[in-house]
Amino acid sequence: MKLRNSANRQPSVQMGEFNGVAYMDIDHPIPPRVDNLKKLSVLPLVFLIFYEVSGGPFGIEDSVQAAGPLLALLGFLVFPFIWSVPEALITAEMGTMFPENGGYVVWVSSALGPYWGFQQGWMKWLSGVIDNALYPLLFLDYLKSAIPVLGGGIPRIVAVIVLTLALTYMNYRGLTIVGWMAVFLGVFSVLPFVVMGFVAIPKLKPSRWLVVNIHKVDWGLYLNTLFWNLNYWDSISTLTGEMQNPKKTLPMALFYAFILVVLGYFFPLLIGTGAIPLDRDLWTDGYFSDIAKLIGGVWLRWWIQGASALSNMGMFVAEMSSDSFQLLGMAERGMLPEFFSKRSRYGTPLFGILFSASGVILLSWLSFQEIVAAENFLYCFGMILEFVAFVRLRMKYPAAFRPYKIPVGTIGSIVMCIPPTALICVVLALASLKVMLVSLGAVFIGLVMQPGLKHIEKKQLVKFSVSSDLPDIHANHQNTESLMD
Repeated sequence: MKLRNSANRQPSVQMGEFNGVAYMDIDHPIPPRVDNLKKLSVLPLVFLIFYEVSGGPFGIEDSVQAAGPLLALLGFLVFPFIWSVPEALITAEMGTMFPENGGYVVWVSSALGPYWGFQQGWMKWLSGVIDNALYPLLFLDYLKSAIPVLGGGIPRIVAVIVLTLALTYMNYRGLTIVGWMAVFLGVFSVLPFVVMGFVAIPKLKPSRWLVVNIHKVDWGLYLNTLFWNLNYWDSISTLTGEMQNPKKTLPMALFYAFILVVLGYFFPLLIGTGAIPLDRDLWTDGYFSDIAKLIGGVWLRWWIQGASALSNMGMFVAEMSSDSFQLLGMAERGMLPEFFSKRSRYGTPLFGILFSASGVILLSWLSFQEIVAAENFLYCFGMILEFVAFVRLRMKYPAAFRPYKIPVGTIGSIVMCIPPTALICVVLALASLKVMLVSLGAVFIGLVMQPGLKHIEKKQLVKFSVSSDLPDIHANHQNTESLMD
């Protein structure tokens, strides 16, 4: 991979094309780097998105505890259209417009400049690492009923570290392996709920689905649970540079993954709330395994527990792939030191994986609810920047080539972002003081980190380089606008 020093550039605008995608290439007409490594096709992408967003119904139990069956069911039917659909559509448009591993970092940089692009990268990477710290905990929560020693203390800490290291190694071995592993794990994770649905049919009582007590709703827990289980559609954008023909595969994979995610939440929830009497206090992490025992017996409980364990493995490796390739993409853009762009012999981001794994281990001491709340808070800030970047690029470069374009105009793009933005404001307002202070502290670190890194680059203490294979998205906006028009 060729690298150029980011400080010595004489920009000249040229247009290029790669996989049918037009580029605004400033400095070099060379298309993005093409590796001999095998690229991701539609099927692995569907399941990688499935695991980055969902991974199955494990973790949605708190929605019933917070709001009861009716609101939980309605939430997982209505919420996807308020939040998930706009996010997925924006990901499809922007991801095909900028098909490289920087993903949403590149979108924000192109619209708002490198400073805010770095902030986007910092907040999204940190929220991703926080999110990934959940999966070893969820894995152990589903196993602790069968292996009580994993419920706490040193055995639990050791289990978290061993599990994190094992899954990190799988990420190191290659993205193609991770993608096809996600397919296998996805099928295995969904199958027991299909079986449980058939077994539960004689026990279903529709009246149980209608239970609601609006005065006893924990809105903070309810919205955080919905939000956490239905976000991260944009995470797949950091793998766009690893896809086969992203202009076609990315929108298609997002569409199929959306269907899989919504059905994968709604029907297990429908079965669980309709087949057994309601006790809201019991609806917490890992309760689906107890429901399986009540409906089908011990054998079904073990199957659900095994599916949960494998599902959490799938979510971990998918999230780590996204986080680590994001760091690689930022390094190729000169936002991070050059060593972050170093790949292993398997084509994976060596230092990106190491940094992401270290963050997971450091954050695994937090409780489930604290992790969800902190991750949601940081993620909200990042999504606001994405919405602003999406609208700004629509307004500033309306004629730019977009391989996939949401069929709405500028006004429509603004209107589409209003409901999810309003939801973001509600989620932020419901955060506890502790979560708010910790999250704002993390945001502040990013605000000062970027100037600090620029100072280090200026002093040449660490090498920063920009890949010559990538178009310059920052320079000479006037010329790029004339080209796009």
